[in-house]
Amino acid sequence: MASSTSIKSRHVAVIGAGAAGLVAARELRREGHSVVVFERQKEVGGTWIYTDHVESDPLSVNPTRLVVHSSVYDSLRTNLPRECMGFRDFPFAIRSGESRDPRRFPSHGEVLAYLQDFSKEFGIEELIRFETTVVRVSPAAKTDGGERIGNWRIESTEKEKKSHHRDEIYDAVVVCNGHYIEPRLAEIPGISSWPGEEMHSHNYRLPQPFKDQVVVLIGNSSSGDDISRDIAGFAKEVHVASWSNPADTYIKQTGHNNLWMHSMIERVLENGSVVFQNGKTILAHVIMHCTGYKYDFSFLDTNGSVTVDDNRVGPLYKHIFPPALAPSLSFVGIPCKVIPFPMFELQSKWIAGVLSGLIKLPSVDDMLMEIKNLYATLEGEGVPKRYTHSLGINHFEYNDWFASEYGCSGTEEWRKEMFLTSFMRKMEHPETYRDEWEDHHHLVAQAYQDFSLYISTKI
Repeated sequence: MASSTSIKSRHVAVIGAGAAGLVAARELRREGHSVVVFERQKEVGGTWIYTDHVESDPLSVNPTRLVVHSSVYDSLRTNLPRECMGFRDFPFAIRSGESRDPRRFPSHGEVLAYLQDFSKEFGIEELIRFETTVVRVSPAAKTDGGERIGNWRIESTEKEKKSHHRDEIYDAVVVCNGHYIEPRLAEIPGISSWPGEEMHSHNYRLPQPFKDQVVVLIGNSSSGDDISRDIAGFAKEVHVASWSNPADTYIKQTGHNNLWMHSMIERVLENGSVVFQNGKTILAHVIMHCTGYKYDFSFLDTNGSVTVDDNRVGPLYKHIFPPALAPSLSFVGIPCKVIPFPMFELQSKWIAGVLSGLIKLPSVDDMLMEIKNLYATLEGEGVPKRYTHSLGINHFEYNDWFASEYGCSGTEEWRKEMFLTSFMRKMEHPETYRDEWEDHHHLVAQAYQDFSLYISTKI
């Protein structure tokens, strides 16, 4: 869909300097746009910045709470091989250094170091305003003559200059603020009178505080699975409740004598009991919600053109552009259950090309029709609205569409196979899949060929 329209340079604001914001800034600048990145923390990395601080409200529902912008716990390691995770032209290679982690499934600190390396390699930091909070993004007012100067007004404040309120106009805004800050909570009958402690995994850091306690976790996706095993080394008992399990589920997890999988919680009682749908009842000290997060764009004023309804952000064409505001407003990183970094990269290439005029979007009506058809398909398949952006295996087709639009190569076959292999190994060997990958596997060999090619150009 390349356009004959002359290439245009836009003044673009990128909100967030995590992985999505960093690669968006790079691709926008490569395409000839001028870029300013707004980042409320003092360094790059977004959700990968670890802190031992937690929020003043363990459930993160009190609007006056001290907000912490990281959900990383101390023991967290990637659940994908590093080769698979990396940006397409900046491999997540093993680097020397005392603090570096050479493992195939490295710690959160190694991912942060990789993003820092990426930022330095491509000179992104010079574009970033650190410790700057975006207060409001709203459509720019028209001049008296009726012509709009720019499309978006951005109001921001700097930490060191609390009285300094900056008000600027940009041609376009790319939202890369992530979605691991505002927790979602499970609804539990009787919870208002339950005497135990409640918290969300957003505020989990270390297992030691749960020593000798009985802990119930809700949810068995990546965080619930990891945290339950982490805590089991210290807690008296750990019980994992999940909506996805049949009502009679009651399974002791292999390798642990104090970790059980249950069906969902049916109710909790004033005496501290937790009753599961499988009929089992336990006395518990803590209920931890490992129930994911809400998309939150409280700073964004679109006059109703973009809404969040049961975690469906929409309407968004290709999970990126709201048709009524395209191409001046876009989102990077909305889809989940994906290999994130390569997806961010391809989304960003496409956005940069659209903004420059290299790529032409369909009409507003056509974009809306495609979104309507997507929603109808999901509803027909019985997919809940909150899973609209969960792509899973379909994310390869999604990524390859962007690659074809932009005119670059699609997802490497070794990356696809590595992703699928790691997923299957995790299902079969949840305790050991990170440390028992066979180095002679042909996928690893192919990945390291790519690494070698990259490294040879740097020597």
